[in-house]
Amino acid sequence: MAKCYLVTGGSGFIGSHLVEALIARGDRVVALDDGSTGTAANLTELTGHPALTLVAGSVCDELVVDEAMAGVDGVFHLAAAVGVTRILERKVASIVTNLRGTEVVLRAAWARGCLPVFIASSSEVYGKLEKVPFREEDDSVLGATSLHRWSYACAKAMDEYLALAYHAERGLPVFIGRFFNVTGPRQSPHYGMVLPRLCQAAREGRPMEVYGDGRQTRCFLHVADCVRAVLALVDTPAALGEVVNIGGREEIAIADLADLVRAETGVSAPVRYVPYAEAYPQGGFEDMRRRVPDTTKLTRLTGWQQTRDLRAIVRECAAQFARRTSAT
Repeated sequence: MAKCYLVTGGSGFIGSHLVEALIARGDRVVALDDGSTGTAANLTELTGHPALTLVAGSVCDELVVDEAMAGVDGVFHLAAAVGVTRILERKVASIVTNLRGTEVVLRAAWARGCLPVFIASSSEVYGKLEKVPFREEDDSVLGATSLHRWSYACAKAMDEYLALAYHAERGLPVFIGRFFNVTGPRQSPHYGMVLPRLCQAAREGRPMEVYGDGRQTRCFLHVADCVRAVLALVDTPAALGEVVNIGGREEIAIADLADLVRAETGVSAPVRYVPYAEAYPQGGFEDMRRRVPDTTKLTRLTGWQQTRDLRAIVRECAAQFARRTSAT
């Protein structure tokens, strides 16, 4: 039976793909977005679709959120201030959005009759933990409060604490997914998103900027695989009240990622190594050397498996920017 869902951040990168997936399976969607990082262009293919209602507004606005939640069967809370660049440039606003927004959503869902809520969290919660792969029960190891980049990790951790508190104390059905470097179509190269930034530079014939020594490693997940994981979790009763990693399995150093981008684009773009102090002149930054998820729990609960490998992900990103370049 078709249902109706509220997706906060519904015009954003991941949110727009989730909206499409929900409508494709026959559900109706209310997409709430303030346009700060999302854009209506991400939902162009659904313009005028009878199953989609667009609401312009902030997730921090109690009245807007409560009204958007009227008549829905569940909530996917993806709205957040994202990207290291944005976090460092808009310090106060980022913290307020990431903490206040989740509080407003959880309170409204509880007041509306304990609607199930999916909370989008982040691998940032693990901080500088050196033991990999990261498991959901591992400790968080965060940097000093004088380094503002850790405010995002703290805010996401508090989002999890608050969601789990609502679940334990008030019976609110919550699901929490920790995203690890989700990428794919529509991801902006702005705000520090590394893969589209490298692909755009290569296609435009500019040096590909790799921050630090380039030996920091990440695992990338295609947004379509991420959306499948999210939908599988909320359809799994055993995942209620659980925190679950959602990420890819191939670890790669960023310098090697730049080499892979060159191979897939066929462009001999040079690599420029940029010191962190130059990349983030506003200060407050510290990097994580490795970020590797253990997705055993996700697979055990839902049977989910990653379907797109790293080379396919890079190839698609490169093709996306090739189309953009040829169109200009």
